[in-house]
Amino acid sequence: MTYWSQIAGIFQQAITELWRHKLRSFLTMFGISWGIIALALLTASGEGFNQGQRENMKQIGDAIVIMWGGRTASQAGGQRAGRYIQLHRDNVQAIREQCPAIETVAGEVKTWNVPAESDFNAGRFLTMGVDPEYLKIRTLPVSTGRNIRRNDVEQNNRVCVLGDSVKEQLFENRTDIIGKNVRINGFHYRVIGLMGKKNQDSSYDGWDNDKILIPSTCLIKDCPQNHAMASEGHLNLIVYKAKSDDLWEEAQKQVRRTLGNIHGFDPNDETALSFWDTIENSSTFEGMFQSIGIFLGAVALLTLSLGGMSVMNTMFTTVAERTGEIGLKKALGARQSRILCEFFLEGFILAALSGGAGILFALGLATFVNSFPMPNYFTGLPIDFFLVLRLTLILGAVAIIASMPPAWRASRMDPVVAMNYEK
Repeated sequence: MTYWSQIAGIFQQAITELWRHKLRSFLTMFGISWGIIALALLTASGEGFNQGQRENMKQIGDAIVIMWGGRTASQAGGQRAGRYIQLHRDNVQAIREQCPAIETVAGEVKTWNVPAESDFNAGRFLTMGVDPEYLKIRTLPVSTGRNIRRNDVEQNNRVCVLGDSVKEQLFENRTDIIGKNVRINGFHYRVIGLMGKKNQDSSYDGWDNDKILIPSTCLIKDCPQNHAMASEGHLNLIVYKAKSDDLWEEAQKQVRRTLGNIHGFDPNDETALSFWDTIENSSTFEGMFQSIGIFLGAVALLTLSLGGMSVMNTMFTTVAERTGEIGLKKALGARQSRILCEFFLEGFILAALSGGAGILFALGLATFVNSFPMPNYFTGLPIDFFLVLRLTLILGAVAIIASMPPAWRASRMDPVVAMNYEK
């Protein structure tokens, strides 16, 4: 008899024994299946909330940093403490040239409560002056029409993009809006794009649905926030993105050093500039979700461990019931390795089948849940290949740990004692 035929015979016998005790096997399988299902769903739900938070942060911008001018807390370069640091347009070019850790940088200019009216209605809105660099960083997608381009900025084209709430205020339920004119601070602007409705829960100046986008040069000329913005090149803030998430700290150091040299403040003065770092915020949330995930995973692993103990107890019972059979097989020449393999395989198959059923059930349930629209901050139950692989490895470890002790006991039995035990 070949090696593989022996393995096939042991496998067939294991399946036969499991079927013979199908009620006990089913109850044992339920414990393993429930543990795997709990581990899969709790892990997937934690990742779903984590992804939802990341997607929500991308409503503002993907891994961006928003920077304001602050007040100095210490004297530097002969300058007094308590000075207000006003950002300028030339600061953007300096950062672009002197901060190699930064991928993209743009200045932001805006004016609140700018009057805007169409032929149907009117209102006052936050109006943003944008350029292509700014649109690369901020998430301000156009769902209909087009966004503001380089030639619009360079040629002072009076064109605009309307947020969803602005569109409803000015045009109500009308759909033929592209190409229509609106009057912004008394100047005629042509609508070239409409932003889709955004679900935001965080912002530093207001919801994007309530904004009007126009070229930055047009805002400075037609509706600047103040005289200094128009004549001296003041900025409300600067937005930048590091070349990678790992460089956000280095990028901030470079920005502090560059602007410190320009404005005469100590780069280590943390109050001279204010930062809202979405990378740091995301890392905080990810750490929180990871902690929750570890806790939920520990609970699920405990459930799975109890299922493994159930398999072990079932196999110990099986060994006790078949003690006489084990003694007879050994008396007829069966080796310890065959007895070990037979009972180990029986326990392993029991655990593997129940765990495999649990994985399939979790995949089916996740697919069903993911077919429905998801609420904010939750992207569903993402069960990918790597999660399935981790579940399989964990299941394999539990199956081995649960199956080996009973199989080892069976293989170490003395044949004479075992046969007398049955009598």
